Amino acid sequence: MKYLILILTIAAFTSIILGFALDLEYSQKLIGFGVLGLFLIVFPLFSYYRWKDKNIKDYMLNKENLDKMRDNQKRNKI
Repeated sequence: MKYLILILTIAAFTSIILGFALDLEYSQKLIGFGVLGLFLIVFPLFSYYRWKDKNIKDYMLNKENLDKMRDNQKRNKI
């Protein structure tokens, strides 16, 4: 999965750069497909890959997590 994301990212950026660098009649389409590839394919795949084994409750601000943060701050100040 990591290598697929890397390859798609490189392909999208290459498409964008070639769209700006080359003077072709379809260079705006190259830029557009590169941007669409980044935001509709690469970013969701990257987000899924990074968050697939994480517990969302660890990142929510609730009473328990706020108390843990306060305890950690008190311990680090001493």
